[in-house]
Amino acid sequence: MRSLAAWCVQHRLATALGWVAVLAVCVAAASSAGSTFQSNFALPQSDSQRARDLLRERFRSASGDPAAIVFHVTRGTVAAPAVRGRVQRTLERIARMPRVRAVVSPYDPFGPRGVSRDGRTAFATVQFDRRSFDLPRSAVRAVVDTAHAAASPGLQVEAGGPPVQRVERRSRESRSEAIAIVAAIVVLLLTFGSVVAMGLPIVTALVALGTGLSLVTLATHALDTSDFTPALAAMIGLGVGIDYALFVVTRFRAGLRAGLGVDDAVLDAMDTAGRAVLFAGATVVIALLGMFALGVQFLYAPALASSLAVLLTMLASLTLLPAMLSRVGRGVDRWRVPGLGRARPEGTGFWFAWSRFIQRHPWPAAVASAGLLLVLAIPVLSMQLGSADAGTDPTSTTTRRAYDLLAAGFGPGFNGPLQVVAELPGGSGARGLPALRAAVARTPGVVRVTPARVNAARDTAVVVAYPSTAPQSARTRDLVAHLRDRVLPAVARRTGIRAHVGGTTAVFEDFAAYIDGKLPLFIGVVVALSAVLLALVFRSVVVPLKAVAMNLLSIGASFGVVVAVFQWGWLASAIGVDRTAPIQSFLPVMVFAIVFGLSMDYEVFLLSRIREDWVRRRDASEAVAQGIAHTGRVITAAATIMVCVFASFALGDDLVVKLFGIGLAVAVFLDAFVIRTALVPAIMELLGPRAWWWPRWLERVLPSSASRRKRVAA
Repeated sequence: MRSLAAWCVQHRLATALGWVAVLAVCVAAASSAGSTFQSNFALPQSDSQRARDLLRERFRSASGDPAAIVFHVTRGTVAAPAVRGRVQRTLERIARMPRVRAVVSPYDPFGPRGVSRDGRTAFATVQFDRRSFDLPRSAVRAVVDTAHAAASPGLQVEAGGPPVQRVERRSRESRSEAIAIVAAIVVLLLTFGSVVAMGLPIVTALVALGTGLSLVTLATHALDTSDFTPALAAMIGLGVGIDYALFVVTRFRAGLRAGLGVDDAVLDAMDTAGRAVLFAGATVVIALLGMFALGVQFLYAPALASSLAVLLTMLASLTLLPAMLSRVGRGVDRWRVPGLGRARPEGTGFWFAWSRFIQRHPWPAAVASAGLLLVLAIPVLSMQLGSADAGTDPTSTTTRRAYDLLAAGFGPGFNGPLQVVAELPGGSGARGLPALRAAVARTPGVVRVTPARVNAARDTAVVVAYPSTAPQSARTRDLVAHLRDRVLPAVARRTGIRAHVGGTTAVFEDFAAYIDGKLPLFIGVVVALSAVLLALVFRSVVVPLKAVAMNLLSIGASFGVVVAVFQWGWLASAIGVDRTAPIQSFLPVMVFAIVFGLSMDYEVFLLSRIREDWVRRRDASEAVAQGIAHTGRVITAAATIMVCVFASFALGDDLVVKLFGIGLAVAVFLDAFVIRTALVPAIMELLGPRAWWWPRWLERVLPSSASRRKRVAA
């Protein structure tokens, strides 16, 4: 750290210009190349993937994703000649559009009976020739615009389905980022009391984030990248970038107040806070990249983008920031805001008094804070993994209006049809299709089944089944399992037809089941690796175990709050969610990786100061008090910035981004304001010197820095 910081200080102009050049090149390249967002839920060995592969290999005309065009009249029926003529002319125009393979009219006697019982709602199926993530947005947009053009007084026309939902998604991440930056400026001003000191973390974070997001845009041409990926990367990069710079600037100002020269203060800050930043950032990056071990291609791009944002903000804090600090020097406290950011003598101030209060009442503090976290974690026991459908879209979108019209006119299951894809045996295999269709139709929970469609080679057929329950319902999940485990195997024994359940609903169910099975292994690997790294840094056996337990508590409590809000609906309307849904199946994996790493920021920053004082004085209680006194204000300020950043992203329309925003904001708040300021000092007080126990034989085996021991002793 000292060598890197020294080089950046000696070559500060080259360092700053280098970052500006990299930023300019990346932004220019991203602007020129544009973005290509895709989402591929491919899951090897799953039943839904086998159905998808069969369609792609043998039945190309049915391998694309369907969209639904919904027509609804306020008076009369859709069978009225004027309405029927208008609908049919519209569907004929859509059928001639690029990327449209077929259109099934609601009036087609061989279709899915697309007119509701009251005659006021009808839907047509538009079969595209590709999956949603492969379709050009312009092709889907043209279909939607043509459908909407058919609307007239008394005739409402809406469009739904995966292709339309992908195109219609609109979020307000730019507004969220602006709100987050304003909140960060306010908190930094309150913390530092100086405009210059406030500006350094903001500049560092924005330069790194601009570079990272530009690289993410370029990466969309090489990896399947979901629409929410840039927002997630921006959310994490902005939060950790400002936090990392805040830690370094705080230590730099402390060095100046202690009488160090400017360059020495920079080197001291990088050798202490810089090490914490390096370890915390590396932990987040490793945890995120660990998702590659899950073998789910859908998670690769979000993991890579988020880790790239963290890596660049960490590098900027370790290179660009020391260069700027050496240039600003003692001017870091210029343009002060009266009454803010004043330094307090050692052994005084709110946080020193707070630490002493916790140390006088360690058991009540530990029991109360741990009890609060355990209570908040209770909803996790009922967490359901799945995927949000168009029923959770904002009511202003056409996909949500189409969803509601279909649910009201036909039943909620019409928003999530199941594709039963059959492999027909040679010869007379198609003769068994009536038995297959009848068996599916008799299954409890199925309200309608379309006639079978057979490919030209007559070796593959498709039957579409409409459940009676919504795609998000647990009963729909049970229906998929019943079809796979009982109904279709029985048909195979009688007819020789092997059938697979596919479609968007089945894909998401398989994805949730896969993630659910891999989650324990993933958590175990991340926890074990983090514990080993902490042990190496702090030369303690107890501290890593305590840190892991604390992190798991904060993550469990944050998951509990997410379940209570998004699955149970508690206070959901306050953030613009008017319908509950299962928790996104990939959210636990990603939130765990992110939060576990972010928690290390505060753990390392706090414990580093405590260990410094412990090595110098060998007084465990005094070390805890001084550690809290020196870091309490910075940790809570950093956490406040992160909470504001994450919470601001909950203002967008995208439910996935809302889930991440609330989950991360709650986790950081609990970690900083409950665990680091109450539970950790209480536990450390109860442990006393035992917290720093370390086997002598292990100390002899592991490498140690003599120069660092001398600096700490000094």
